[in-house]
Amino acid sequence: MFASISPGLAWGLLFIAGLLEVVWVSAMKASEGFTRHQYTAITVGAAWASFWLLGLALRALPVGTAYAVWTGIGAVGAAALGMLIFKEPVTLARIGCISLIVVGILGLKLLSAE
Repeated sequence: MFASISPGLAWGLLFIAGLLEVVWVSAMKASEGFTRHQYTAITVGAAWASFWLLGLALRALPVGTAYAVWTGIGAVGAAALGMLIFKEPVTLARIGCISLIVVGILGLKLLSAE
């Protein structure tokens, strides 16, 4: 399965992998140090799926670009959920920094040769 991956499919898999990174990081926070087992199970499952999809995407995308985009999606998503769900501070500086990450992700995608 997925022996040969087109760049378009790779980008889609990478996007899903990034979203799953947000899921596992949020579940890890909700697990309260892995003491809430249902969230621990979500953490492990989503992390495994995220890494697997990242690995598939790396068949067609440069490692530096793919890893930066994957971690960027995770960072932006985790920061946004942290503010929305976990009541972390919402400041202009945080929003500005998150925006810079988004610009970097878009830049890597738009300037990629893949």
